[in-house]
Amino acid sequence: MTGFVSTVESFQQGARTLPGRYYTSPEVFAREQAWLLDKRWFCVGRADQLAEPGSYFLQPMGPESIIVLRDKKGVLRAFYNVCRHRGTRMCEEPHGKFGETIQCPYHAWTFSTDGRLIGAPHMAEAEGFDKADYPLKSVAVHEWEGFLFLNLAVEPEPFTEAFAPLIGRLDRFNLASLKLGRRIEYTVHSNWKLVFQNYSECLHCPVIHPELSTLMPYTSGANDLVEGTVLGGYMRISEPHRSVTMTGRSCGLQLGELTEEDRKRAYYYTVFPNLALSIHPDYAVCYTLWPEAVGRTKVICEWLFHPESFGRKDFNPEDAVAFWDLTNKQDWHITELSFAGISSRSYEPGPYSPRESVPAAWDRAFLEAIDGMK
Repeated sequence: MTGFVSTVESFQQGARTLPGRYYTSPEVFAREQAWLLDKRWFCVGRADQLAEPGSYFLQPMGPESIIVLRDKKGVLRAFYNVCRHRGTRMCEEPHGKFGETIQCPYHAWTFSTDGRLIGAPHMAEAEGFDKADYPLKSVAVHEWEGFLFLNLAVEPEPFTEAFAPLIGRLDRFNLASLKLGRRIEYTVHSNWKLVFQNYSECLHCPVIHPELSTLMPYTSGANDLVEGTVLGGYMRISEPHRSVTMTGRSCGLQLGELTEEDRKRAYYYTVFPNLALSIHPDYAVCYTLWPEAVGRTKVICEWLFHPESFGRKDFNPEDAVAFWDLTNKQDWHITELSFAGISSRSYEPGPYSPRESVPAAWDRAFLEAIDGMK
């Protein structure tokens, strides 16, 4: 991906890249993943994946499997995919629709879609057994601008506190109403932090992204969020181009009632620990990162458009999809080369430039998030 032009004022002189062990050590990887899963909100997709009551999808989160569903009353819920009888995983299909209940395939313990145990064969014979004592174990779920977030913590930090800089900031783009036009899943043979750091700066753009640099010169913008767990800013779309597409033309309807300034900008934000957002005048792209190993990251990329764009003769989503598929692959390749180099015994932390202040800030947010990790 691409990123931002950094303001010199936000740069901390002397900032250096992280030591190699943070990228290459399996032990560090295992600890950081467990630590983050214990504490942080993770984006797991879009609410319109669960359009109808009873619809669900399974979300892997480290070693866990989470059932994310819309119950029979239309309420969004999430549960561990673990039967309260003998611990069996109940669902195998990655997505689908429940009938009236969720039933374990082992001994037919049966749960309502709101998690209550409503059927437990032969347990009436067990002294003191009460179905009310054995609901499915729930996971915190929150919807923001059409995106779904999960938190595995027993007492999660309130979402509005964790992501305070985002609340209300992007309302004008009507993200909640956008509809999915395309989804591509990538496997990147690199550490997940390198993918985020690459997204967070555009100093590399003239070398790696000639197509992007034609549409948005890397010195054309600034950051408006420069510290914390939400980072990023904007870049300017150069005249006569109207969007960030292969043709430079708009590919769909404008996302909302945008100012003239917004119609000439593209906004890019990282939302720690696993979401990146690219917002253009006529479409948005969201990236969710799922670390699978110290040197392997799954990236799910989704292109979102104004719902009224679909069906129009002038709607050309492939113009945006092809552009970012090309740009993504350029980024994935360079992050793989970066991971390969950092894996060398000769690697040692190097200095960030003032135009890399957001990756440096991302490092600080990461280190703060795992502070005290044992």
